[in-house]
Amino acid sequence: MPDSPRWRRIVACVVLSLVSVGGCGGSSRTTTLTVLAASSTQEVLQELGLAYQHEHRGTRVRSSFGGSQEMAGRLSDREPADVLVTADETSMNAADEYLTGRRRIVAHNAMTIAVGPGNPRRIRGLQDLTKPRLRIAVGAANVPAGAYARRIFRDAGVTVRWTSEEISARAVLDRVRTGEADAGLVYITDLRSAGAAVSSVPIPASDNVTATYVAAAVKESDHEKEAASFVAWLTSPTARSLFNKYGFVTPLT
Repeated sequence: MPDSPRWRRIVACVVLSLVSVGGCGGSSRTTTLTVLAASSTQEVLQELGLAYQHEHRGTRVRSSFGGSQEMAGRLSDREPADVLVTADETSMNAADEYLTGRRRIVAHNAMTIAVGPGNPRRIRGLQDLTKPRLRIAVGAANVPAGAYARRIFRDAGVTVRWTSEEISARAVLDRVRTGEADAGLVYITDLRSAGAAVSSVPIPASDNVTATYVAAAVKESDHEKEAASFVAWLTSPTARSLFNKYGFVTPLT
């Protein structure tokens, strides 16, 4: 068997690679952060995850999306997770016993009326949603999009008889996009994901709401320190720029 400094380095490298799976270049151990997030953050959070990974080598961000109340509920079911992002503070409060550290308000949003391409039913505002025979979709009462929609109707003094209640704003959007509903209240940022499949009718600021997106680290996760760092990073200049890119409004601080 050869015995030389070069041969000994080769043998040492093979042994180290078997032990650390990192080879002689150092450890390649990766920390994976699991983020449970509101469906309305899907596109922006995917890009945020990539940006975070670029700035923090050795960390991977894996996100799962759904209604805020569903994501919060997964924590009570003890589903492994590191970070929770909701579209309202109510859903975050419901998961309080499973969270730790400082909560961060990372973005704001508002609502709009989604309608079919070209607005075939000629809906001009909230009052038109009271017309008979319109198929209206809204979020269920226990999801942020549904609570926001009901607040808008109440404050505007309109009585809307919706025909379906959905589990998230994206589900409302899908109803309109597929033609199963004539109109539905969704987040302004949701329209980007639908492209030309829907049009929208603005809701005046005086009748609208401010949707608040909150992020927090999950208590007793496998990566509690790293999760807290990611939550703090969501308020960084890089993160704010990406939120703005997707139509969200970000806090000043």
